[in-house]
Amino acid sequence: MNDINRKEIQDVLVIIDQLIPLVDQAEDKFRSARNWGFLDILGGGFIVDLIKHSKLGSAGEIMNRINYLLHDLQRELKEVVIPTDFSMNTASFATFADFLFDGILADVYMQSKIMSSMEQVRELRNRLVYLKDKLITLQRQ
Repeated sequence: MNDINRKEIQDVLVIIDQLIPLVDQAEDKFRSARNWGFLDILGGGFIVDLIKHSKLGSAGEIMNRINYLLHDLQRELKEVVIPTDFSMNTASFATFADFLFDGILADVYMQSKIMSSMEQVRELRNRLVYLKDKLITLQRQ
């Protein structure tokens, strides 16, 4: 392997090493929102809604940084397909309905969106770790 390829691999590894902790942070925020969401389903009320959506807002900010780095990663790895839109659109009707109609249906719907986002974040982490392992192996050759 020539020095150019090693440099490119190292550039990708740097991005991955920035991404993995962010993905872990996002999962933590989604997990916390999920926990508050369970409380909300049980009748948590307005304060619980505020806390849950605050956690989702924090997760959204982290996801924006992740999306930015994923675009960088895709530029570096043109042939590798990695989904780059793992954002959760919480500024939608679902959020509005969750506050306004604070009932079991809105809460359950919001909870399903949170769970789906958690699953996407876990899948992204698995892909990043797999890619990192493959690149490290390639770099050693």
